[in-house]
Amino acid sequence: MMTELKEIVWKANLDLYRSGLVILTFGNVSGLDPRRGLAAIKPSGVPYEEMKPEDMVLVDLDGKIVEGNLRPSSDTPTHLELYKAFPGVGGIAHTHSTYATMFAQARRDIPCLGTTHADLIHGPVPVTRALTESEVSGNYEANTGKVIVERFAGAGLGPLAVPAVLVAGHGPFAWGASPAEAVHAALLLEHAAKLAFGTLALKPKLAALEEHVLDKHYQRKHGPQAYYGQKKGEER
Repeated sequence: MMTELKEIVWKANLDLYRSGLVILTFGNVSGLDPRRGLAAIKPSGVPYEEMKPEDMVLVDLDGKIVEGNLRPSSDTPTHLELYKAFPGVGGIAHTHSTYATMFAQARRDIPCLGTTHADLIHGPVPVTRALTESEVSGNYEANTGKVIVERFAGAGLGPLAVPAVLVAGHGPFAWGASPAEAVHAALLLEHAAKLAFGTLALKPKLAALEEHVLDKHYQRKHGPQAYYGQKKGEER
């Protein structure tokens, strides 16, 4: 059942591991089949280099295991909250990558200071509020997803225009239309965080990138009149 989705999610998890964004068994990637309402995700605590496609665990959007002999990632409820709230998201990657996690631990948005950031994300990468004691003691992972959704709804942010978030005191989540795109977003998020960290060290009071430059760089890749790269089927 769902062999292709498991294969895609397995490959995305290996790509995440090989990227250096995760160590040991930290982090995870999931993928969604919206038509069937099923998600595949990395099994909990299994070393990346030992995983096989058939080890990916299938769950429904309520978290019930549909297929698999292993326990799914402990972060599964967070992923499911995001899938239910963010239409168009088909893959989610969670890491504890160094620079993005430093911003999360500092409870600080990653400001957009240059065009490298603007090419992926339309504005700062937001950080959530801290979870309350009751949110942590009861259904912690699902509540982590809910505070992410709350952060986006409260600021009127579009999850496809801002495909990443920092959970306060925890770390980053990134997403995209597919598991591969989620890993891509996680890579670029970490790069943007590293650039912001170094830039703020050199010039702590630097203002954010000018809005018109931000808009230009984001829209030329992602807007309705985007012209960066090649069109599908276009000859080189």
